Amino acid sequence: MSTYTTIQLPCWDGGKLKVRFIYLSNRSSFKVTSCPIEGPMVPLFLGADLFSNTDIRTENHPRYHAKFAKKGLATKLHFSSAFRFHGLRVPTANNCMWFYSIQGVFRVAFEMYSKQEQLSVLDNFQEVWKSRLNDIPLKMNYNLSVQLDPPPPQIVVEMYDQDLKLKLMSRNPQGYPSQSVEIPEADTGPSGDTSADHDYCFLPNESMPAQPVHLCPSILSQKLQGLEEKLSSEKQLGTDQQETILLLLESIERCVSRPLEERDVADIVLALLEARKWGSVYSSHLLHSIGCWLGQQFHGANSSISQQVEGFKVRHIERITDLPPAEELASELFPEAMRTLLLHWMGLSDDSTLWKRQSEYPILLLILEFANHNLITGVAHVLYSSLKVNLDLANSKELSTEESKTTVVKKLLK
Repeated sequence: MSTYTTIQLPCWDGGKLKVRFIYLSNRSSFKVTSCPIEGPMVPLFLGADLFSNTDIRTENHPRYHAKFAKKGLATKLHFSSAFRFHGLRVPTANNCMWFYSIQGVFRVAFEMYSKQEQLSVLDNFQEVWKSRLNDIPLKMNYNLSVQLDPPPPQIVVEMYDQDLKLKLMSRNPQGYPSQSVEIPEADTGPSGDTSADHDYCFLPNESMPAQPVHLCPSILSQKLQGLEEKLSSEKQLGTDQQETILLLLESIERCVSRPLEERDVADIVLALLEARKWGSVYSSHLLHSIGCWLGQQFHGANSSISQQVEGFKVRHIERITDLPPAEELASELFPEAMRTLLLHWMGLSDDSTLWKRQSEYPILLLILEFANHNLITGVAHVLYSSLKVNLDLANSKELSTEESKTTVVKKLLK
């Protein structure tokens, strides 16, 4: 029977951000301790914990980790099969996880966290950052087979018992484990409820293991009971807040009997967006996230739009200089969501006066043509050709400064 060592990663208390960490000793060894270590050992922080408070879907985490790894800010640690990790469902086939240097922690914070969360990272991690200023960039991968100074087995058991006790108490407000909840056994060492932990075994569209599923009814019931108690004790809920909560509860009720439909999701999102004012457009994390998501969706539609445009050109080859009006052309070739976004952005929504809409719609069409890299109208072709000729001229004269290029663009716009 194979034997293995169960490792419980210590947790760095960063205020609201709790991050598990490990010390990298060299290319093949590591150390697990909650005590600060100075010197050659490099503290590395678990990527799953750093991303837990972001809007990035779990299945997209590896792509972001790889991006930071190329900059030397993150690395994938490949552990020997002799090691298991408490609270982390790591696939035994490769037994690897992503970790970040302290420089990587700050980069993630300033790219993905809110300003308040960034401030918390500064307050709680600045001393570590100061002490690791001279650390060299991380390699993409490390193969770790040696644990330095492993703690005695009794210490590991005590850590596990304390962690499990806290989790069971958090499930039951009375402070003792609920009799109806069974503690699942995991083949990766002792583990209580790992629902709050990152699931490295999870794959999109993959069903969860049978044992954790048995816990769902109990957990859901306790969540609903706790919510009922909280709602009954809250007497200062505003009308808007009550309506939002009711909408979410109705969505949950529908989700029990059938999957949520697209219109359901739209209603939920709109209700949350309109629940309050979300701050300046210059510094809104919400708008930034929505903008990123919308941009990715529109970019993904580029190939289908190109096919639509090419088909249109074939059908109108004989009268390419006599095209339909801009609004009709945009409606035929570009997705409704793109047109709706620009219409409201430019103040040309349905309640706009007809003359204003007709006079400015060609500009909207021009934006759609350039944004989608599909030129249709003569104006778009002429403008693109003029811009390209002038930029080529600037390059040929070795006008490499930004000031020179700006001058060319200003001349174009006159």
